[in-house]
Amino acid sequence: MGVLRSTQSLEAEVEEMRAALLLHGAWARRPGGGGAAKRAARAAEAAGAEARTVCVTGGTSFLGFAVVDCLLRHGYDVRLAIETQEDLDKLREMEIFGENGRDGVWTVIANVMDPESLHEAFDGCVGVFHTSSLVDPGGISGYTKHMARLEAKAAELVVEACVRTESVRKCVLTSSLLACVWRQNYAHDHRFPTTIDENCWSDESFCRDNKLWLSLGKTMAEKAAWRAARGTDLKLVTICPALVTGPGFRRRNPTPSIAYLKGAHALLAEGLLATANVEKVAEAHVRVYEEMSGTAGGRYICYDRVVRRGEEFAELQRQLGLPGRVPATPHDDDRPPQFQLCNRKLLALMSARRRCTYDAYFPVLYE
Repeated sequence: MGVLRSTQSLEAEVEEMRAALLLHGAWARRPGGGGAAKRAARAAEAAGAEARTVCVTGGTSFLGFAVVDCLLRHGYDVRLAIETQEDLDKLREMEIFGENGRDGVWTVIANVMDPESLHEAFDGCVGVFHTSSLVDPGGISGYTKHMARLEAKAAELVVEACVRTESVRKCVLTSSLLACVWRQNYAHDHRFPTTIDENCWSDESFCRDNKLWLSLGKTMAEKAAWRAARGTDLKLVTICPALVTGPGFRRRNPTPSIAYLKGAHALLAEGLLATANVEKVAEAHVRVYEEMSGTAGGRYICYDRVVRRGEEFAELQRQLGLPGRVPATPHDDDRPPQFQLCNRKLLALMSARRRCTYDAYFPVLYE
């Protein structure tokens, strides 16, 4: 979801959403007692209903829709923040949601650059998922230097609105693996690959010098969010997913994907190009959110496959309709990569069978 988007793009997203709804039945109109039963169950749990209300920015985007769908399956009521009246009117015309509030979904207008509208959208919610990202379909890569600054400002305003809103206790912000991987120089022991984990940050100067604007924007945005949350009662967690893929990602997520792949040849050569299935990323958002009352905190790198060979990379390009040849990589001759991605922190949380009862929140160092 972004501030610059064509009507055709929105209609394409809506059509994909409609198809998904018909397939999964998450928000579709259901005959018989299904909807009534769900509403009755929510009414019976009215005392705790407020604690299950969350707001999602960018909820009509490829990832945002998956997060909303996952939240609904976990029993949450979702307030869907739409950036413009035009977007909201289009969704209503398509009759995706039916009545406002039907099946646990409400829609509200909330521009991520307008603090007052954000505060109004978040009021009454206990949690916020900031999944929206700024894209420019008119740009060659879909992302510009100016948009990197907008991304950072939007993240800052969202977190400040969370802090300002009394009901909000937790915020999950979608960052990117790109905020972790770009550095000018790494200390490297040639016997072992250098590990890239949640303690690693992309170098902003390196990103500027190499015009890696999406990487710069995600890095600046995440750091801005942590600064805004520092010294407050708001619990903030950031998810850093790799290139988000899944059914329909070419149609619904082409611009961010193309922007992500800028500089991808270098990532591929160093063993840092990875992908993450959209459903697994959405599940990670919800699971981390639920564990924030216990041990979860800080940053979480999220990926499920590392692209190691030129043929895999060429297939990614083909899926996005990008021209390109099969690049040679160090891994094609079975030599070990120079770097190794690490997602042990998230895997440990996702595999945990029970929730810890003590509260341990981990600060993030970004300077």
